[in-house]
Amino acid sequence: MTMEEVVDAVAERAALQWAPDRNVERQEVAWRPGRNDSAGARDVQPRGSTNPAPVSAPIPASVSAPVASSLAMAAPVKIGIGERKPPWLRVPARMGHDYMHLRQMMRALNLVTVCEEAGCPNIYECWADGTATFMINGEDCTRACGFCLVRTQRPGPLDEDEPARVAEAVERLELEHAVVTAVARDDLYDGGASAFAATIKAIRHRRPGVTIEVLIPDCKGRMDALSVIFGARPDVVNHNLETVARLQKQVRPSAGYARSLAVLARARFAGLVTKSGMMLGLGESEDEVIGAMSDLRAAGVQILTLGQYIRPSAAHLPVRRWWTPDEFANLAELGASMGFAHVEASPLTRSSYHAKGAASAARARQASNVTWAGSPSGVGAPSTGTVTAPPVAADGIG
Repeated sequence: MTMEEVVDAVAERAALQWAPDRNVERQEVAWRPGRNDSAGARDVQPRGSTNPAPVSAPIPASVSAPVASSLAMAAPVKIGIGERKPPWLRVPARMGHDYMHLRQMMRALNLVTVCEEAGCPNIYECWADGTATFMINGEDCTRACGFCLVRTQRPGPLDEDEPARVAEAVERLELEHAVVTAVARDDLYDGGASAFAATIKAIRHRRPGVTIEVLIPDCKGRMDALSVIFGARPDVVNHNLETVARLQKQVRPSAGYARSLAVLARARFAGLVTKSGMMLGLGESEDEVIGAMSDLRAAGVQILTLGQYIRPSAAHLPVRRWWTPDEFANLAELGASMGFAHVEASPLTRSSYHAKGAASAARARQASNVTWAGSPSGVGAPSTGTVTAPPVAADGIG
């Protein structure tokens, strides 16, 4: 018996138990190849899809083994790496005085920003406004996610002076809302959690009153490690789900859908404002996106970001589809109706885009103390929330 047959049998039994009207929605995950599983790496299109499966593009020889495995399992290429992007994704470079000043400061303090490392399309806008997302714990990541531009290799030791330098930058920039993220450090028992706590403490010492948002890895789900971050009481805990359940193994093979939801639920149970985000365009269906949004809301997530996946290079997972600004706007409205305190959704949205406004909206919602029985404050409560889905401007920039 194959694992697929086991899953079908369990799903059938679950439907008999909890859905006697037979109104059942199934969201499949991709099957990992196994020695005794004849299904192997089957087509990763949603169940019931009638789309043909064209031949995938060859995998570049320079791609690392983990990413090559993800590419092999991924849905066939639909949009070539050299294909021109739609007008709403074309961002003009604006390297003005404010941008250059922030860049020079980062170099002088020997700091890294995820804005640069991940090739964020909003870097010119955000840096011109004097905002940046600091990346701690080094430039090298222990994971090889199929979408990420950050380099994968064994990292060096932690820099004990880095928290103080981040705090100095926050003070010099006079930030009101600071965002800190990190590479995954699976080589460390706590996944780098202690460095997050030290950075939060240093920022608060140098600039009291600043709100602090952390975009954290899953720390392999270790509660003792996560508790170190939660105990430092950041104002917002962000952990990205990244994609729908079916595509998790292709997109981020070292992470997990259930683990990420558990991290977010634990942060919310600790009384913290929670945030998560997903990339669209990797082959997911609209129903799968809505299902993932429902799962995030059920876990107590208050802030949601949705943006278009843009392929960094031929060595990364292909884009399957360009989602339109109108489609993002519709998802933003739906998210608000689900009870998210703030939904940031547009083709160019990234995790930290308009982070200050999103955090303010979530704190205001939390302060209202709207509660359902048996839930942490604000979890699951009905609300229209706030929605940000920027229209496409005349120059094509959302």
